Amino acid sequence: MVDKLKVEQCVESLCQNGCAAVNATIVVLEQDINNASLDGLLPEECEMVLSELKTIMSVYDRPCEINVPGDAFVRKAAQN
Repeated sequence: MVDKLKVEQCVESLCQNGCAAVNATIVVLEQDINNASLDGLLPEECEMVLSELKTIMSVYDRPCEINVPGDAFVRKAAQN
């Protein structure tokens, strides 16, 4: 049985970590949702989390920057 409260709490917790963490979570869930570990959620609940995170991130006009050490040059070049 799907626990909607647990899904909501997971989404809120992930969102508090910022957009880079949310985007990273989306990538992980999209790659292998059946083996994703999200606070003991069932696979169906992970699918709900993924859907909710995608909906939340869709309101932004552009992707957020993910800060990776040494990639400042790449981000600067991409902006030009």
